[in-house]
Amino acid sequence: MSTVLESRISDDSAVFGVVGLGYVGLPLIVAIAQHTGNRCIGFDISKMRTQKINAGVSHVRDISNEELSLLTGAEGCIEATVDFSRVSECDVVVICVPTPLSAHGEPDVSYVVSAAKDIAPHLKSEVLVVLESTTYPGTTEEVLLPIIESDSHVLGENLFVAFSPERVDPGNEKWKIANTPKVVGGIDARSTEIAANFFGRFVDTVVPVSTARAAELSKLFENIFRGVNIALVNEMAQLCERMDIDIWEVIDAAKTKPFGFMPFYPGPGLGGHCIPVDPFYLSWKAREYDFHTQFIELAGRINEDMPQYVAGRFMDALNTQGKALNGASVLVLGVAYKADIDDMRESPAIDVISKLKDKGAHIRYHDPYVAEYVQDNQKVSSVALTIDEIAAADAVIVLAGHSCVDYDFVVEHASLVFDTRNVISQPAKGFVVKL
Repeated sequence: MSTVLESRISDDSAVFGVVGLGYVGLPLIVAIAQHTGNRCIGFDISKMRTQKINAGVSHVRDISNEELSLLTGAEGCIEATVDFSRVSECDVVVICVPTPLSAHGEPDVSYVVSAAKDIAPHLKSEVLVVLESTTYPGTTEEVLLPIIESDSHVLGENLFVAFSPERVDPGNEKWKIANTPKVVGGIDARSTEIAANFFGRFVDTVVPVSTARAAELSKLFENIFRGVNIALVNEMAQLCERMDIDIWEVIDAAKTKPFGFMPFYPGPGLGGHCIPVDPFYLSWKAREYDFHTQFIELAGRINEDMPQYVAGRFMDALNTQGKALNGASVLVLGVAYKADIDDMRESPAIDVISKLKDKGAHIRYHDPYVAEYVQDNQKVSSVALTIDEIAAADAVIVLAGHSCVDYDFVVEHASLVFDTRNVISQPAKGFVVKL
């Protein structure tokens, strides 16, 4: 029995550590601190990031400076550091580092490996280590465990290891860490139990599963489910365009059925870290079992092709007005990967913009959440959404449907609007084309 560790977790004396203070790690450590009041140490390799956090300055939109500043400083319970030797103070260590795809489309777990090597020499004599980074089934047991297990740290005796997938949805005001059910799977039963007790301190509902591998696959399945259904509706949108049927009207009609249907919506492509990436994690792992994930890979190809389809539709819309894409002035509305956030990871807007530029279009963009970004080694800045900017464009294309944009104003002054997000419902005037 791990009485020392479990008692420290339950009696408020434990110190909780989070490795990686990005869009997953920072909200996590804030949630832990807010709901437990325990001392929390955040670890990151960026000194600038840790200094900002300690000063109460948040780099994650879902965490405000005011919220963070209440938890940092001399009176707060959160401290950020680049000194990994301080892992020795932590009873629980949660790893929240990136897991991207390599240039060849294979899982890159190098950040997990690096984090494991950073913490391994400093682990307490009795400790729980949890991996949250989205990854393929087997990573916790096959990659993380061998690095942190040693003669002095034995699984099930004084070392407990689990996987609990992050379920962060940037910009979602309703579902936060505390009220989103938390799946937890340990490498052994005791690890599951202890990890579930830890997360139960600050999450309303904990869902234990039998193994870490089941927990790892649950995260992939969640996002593959979304990716496959988005691919289906993207394909339906292409068919509806040929059949001269409004896909948005079809979806609105179908979703009136109170059972057996869940609405998904077409768009210019997939964005964010998870949905465009996760299917390839599973496809890669499946090959180890001589299994080809045909359905998943087909969905991935359909979604990957959407930026090209959107660029083609946009060019056709210009042609109907007697204008060529080559040399056209195009105003892009929204470069974030979805509405009302500043996150540009895997944003389909960038892919669409690249394809339009390849055809000779001159691009400007407006995004109230993204002041600037770098593309093709050049810094690009957002322009103000003025009458002059709109009127100067041969066409406007909506790629992220930010709710703060006045689309009636856009339609009033634009000669052509191509709406890929169904944000323009009843345009007063102007020429509007929908995906």
